[in-house]
Amino acid sequence: MNDSSSVAQLVAVLRDELSRYSEGEKLPSSRALVARHRVSPVTVSRAIAALTAGGLVTSRPGAGVFKAPARAPARALGDVSWQEVALTADPPYAAVDTGPRAADAAGVLATLAAPPAEVVDLSGGYPHASLRPERALAGALARAGRRPGTWSRPPVAGLAELRDWFARDIGGPAGPLGAADVLVTAGGQSGLTTALRALAAPGSAVLVESPTYPGLLAVARAAGLRPVPVPMDADGVRADLLAEAFAATRARVFVCQPLFHNPTGAVLAPERRAAVLGTARAAGAFVVEDDFARRLAHADAAPLPPALAADDPDGVVVHVRSLTKAASPSLRVGALSARGPVLERLRAVQVVDSLFVPRPLQETALELVGSPAWASHLRALAGALRERRTAVLGALHGELPGLVPDRLPLGGYHLWLRLPDGTDEAAVAAAALRHGVAVTAGAPYFTAEAPAPHLRLSYAAGAGTAQLREGVLRLRRAFPADSPLADGG
Repeated sequence: MNDSSSVAQLVAVLRDELSRYSEGEKLPSSRALVARHRVSPVTVSRAIAALTAGGLVTSRPGAGVFKAPARAPARALGDVSWQEVALTADPPYAAVDTGPRAADAAGVLATLAAPPAEVVDLSGGYPHASLRPERALAGALARAGRRPGTWSRPPVAGLAELRDWFARDIGGPAGPLGAADVLVTAGGQSGLTTALRALAAPGSAVLVESPTYPGLLAVARAAGLRPVPVPMDADGVRADLLAEAFAATRARVFVCQPLFHNPTGAVLAPERRAAVLGTARAAGAFVVEDDFARRLAHADAAPLPPALAADDPDGVVVHVRSLTKAASPSLRVGALSARGPVLERLRAVQVVDSLFVPRPLQETALELVGSPAWASHLRALAGALRERRTAVLGALHGELPGLVPDRLPLGGYHLWLRLPDGTDEAAVAAAALRHGVAVTAGAPYFTAEAPAPHLRLSYAAGAGTAQLREGVLRLRRAFPADSPLADGG
């Protein structure tokens, strides 16, 4: 074992060696482990910490590390059938029947699940490690750790400097937002959860684009809301149908992704932006703008339109933005921005749910976005996403030309592939997995029955362009040899 060996490898070796130790027997010193296994002291320290956390060893300062006593056998599970009633029965005084209270996380978990190493991941919702600014993150974390007060409690709404940065990032340098209009959140999903719980009463309707992000549907249903779909086309949500949906449902919230929509990749057309805001304002409703992909524009994208929040004098828009997608899944730092009395409602719901975002994360985010490395990373990410998109589209042209989308996506990290009518998308996804590639069926992106079969294909989680091309080749094998998709039919 050499210095580059992983902590996991050393943990596995030490775990095996522990089987030969008696309870309470002392392990070799850290120095001896470094010499025996030819690893760094840091690797040994982290491995011992992992074994300690797992209850396999105990560490006694000044004395050493010892094998821990064997765990007592787990107690048999009692009769838990009573929980079926407790989890579903509403009290007789419940004002509104909101239906089953179960939270359906299947769509979210699908994007978080890591497929086996031998499977090409064309499904994942987070960029591959090679697309993350890991060196910049490490430096930001180290600098943040040296800041006075880093481990103190932060202001409930977030650090003033970080709120000010988000205000300028969302509204522009001379835009309408200030630090007082921003709440720091634990990522975009947390922001969506806070917004829906604050703006809509249980049992009420919330308008969503169709299709839409499954995590949004999960948040809405967990809050007891009824997601009502508003169809989209290539230019984003249809404003005429949005007006009809407001009139029919009397909803007070519409949630949208105007930029590089997930899953379609659509960008809301300029002429529809004012229509969406005007329609919501006339209905006395809020627009929750999920701006998750602003930092995922490709290198060949045109200048991006401003956020809807930047053109909103009347406080219609509640804006959600996050650093997570462009930085790291574990840098769960985002922002909610709003103007008017609604901000106090948002603040109250967030405090009740989570108190505040940990200050070390906020300090790290500040260090990251304030460093020259952040701008360099965003340029590199834009180039890498363009390269990956080009590789996947090229592979589709060669293997499955019938799946190539009509419009080239210039941001985000996924393709929305329309399958022929009558195709069993779930069967295709299952067959693809058997052939060694993970893709996502389209049904979870719709609030009810899907109008057509789709696949969502992500090119962010794969290891590189060669692996992405291999993934498309494996996807081709999931279709019959005589499939019309292979000849563009």
